[in-house]
Amino acid sequence: MEVRYDWQGPVKAEPNFNNLLKVLRREKPDRPTLFEFFLNDSLYRHLAGDAATRLEATEPYGKMRLWMQAFRNAGYDYSTIRVPDFWFPTDEREQLATVSQNTGFVITDRASFDAYAWPDPAQAPYDMLAVLGRELPRGMKMIVCGPGGVLENVTSLLGYENLCYLIADDDGLVADVFEAVGSRLLNFYQRVLPFDGVGAIISNDDWGFKSQPMLAPEEIRRFVIPWHKQIVAAAHQAGKPVILHSCGNLTTLMDDIIDDIGYDGKHSYEDTIQPVEQAYEMYGRRIAILGGLDLDFVCRATPDAIYQRARGLLQLSEAKGGYALGTGNSVPKYVPFENYFAMLAAVNESR
Repeated sequence: MEVRYDWQGPVKAEPNFNNLLKVLRREKPDRPTLFEFFLNDSLYRHLAGDAATRLEATEPYGKMRLWMQAFRNAGYDYSTIRVPDFWFPTDEREQLATVSQNTGFVITDRASFDAYAWPDPAQAPYDMLAVLGRELPRGMKMIVCGPGGVLENVTSLLGYENLCYLIADDDGLVADVFEAVGSRLLNFYQRVLPFDGVGAIISNDDWGFKSQPMLAPEEIRRFVIPWHKQIVAAAHQAGKPVILHSCGNLTTLMDDIIDDIGYDGKHSYEDTIQPVEQAYEMYGRRIAILGGLDLDFVCRATPDAIYQRARGLLQLSEAKGGYALGTGNSVPKYVPFENYFAMLAAVNESR
């Protein structure tokens, strides 16, 4: 059978969130399963097809309706959802493809910490989760992500270099900033979790560079991990799994992620750090491995090479389970459509 790498219309088989739950329990799903953190606006519209313009125009949650339809049509068992109107404001950064982590910071000392207008998570429109929950395609659930993570937001508020200096010069202030951010993110997730349509949450918080964590492991354990433990505990108390999306080389922290914090799944992998095939063999019995097709590979390889590697990943995990296919990070706008569809073909050809 010839494999096609173009869009052939919505997947006919109905979603079933239980497949992703089995993956997150490190079990074998009933069929190959997809996972992606997010796509991009052009791809969402392409996947939603003729309904895209109508869905996007609906108020007040048009973008999320578009995402839900796109994820359903592509063959996912869930849709990522973002709750608006809750974030940690910083100074405006120039909108470029990459920005320095040393720009836009707003807290430099105790006075600026006290003067900062800390956001109130209670003001976010959580009722949208009830509305969208009633509109979910049959078999799907929502996976809600945060407005950035604990370390990400602290880095934005303080600036990366300033954060490093302050750990040495005023670690009490650093601890207070982490508490102010972490407690609000915890409160946000506690408000999200009770909704029936929410099947899981993503704690999205980049911790590392290509070679190492952004802070020394002992500093991650002191300032960052305690808040992640509380977020995971809140999810598990609600009977729902929680996924860590974190970029960078976290080799020195994987035992913390798995054994201390207790995450159900880990997302974000790069071949230059550790190919996902190796990560699955090393950690797949202890934590679900999600995605992992290196983004540089997905951008530059041929569709056939992408398809073959995706098939290899599914075969590698077929017996043991605990794996869902996707990219190593996300699907930004510069990923060729046919390359993305080549990856989907490895899963959807079996439906």
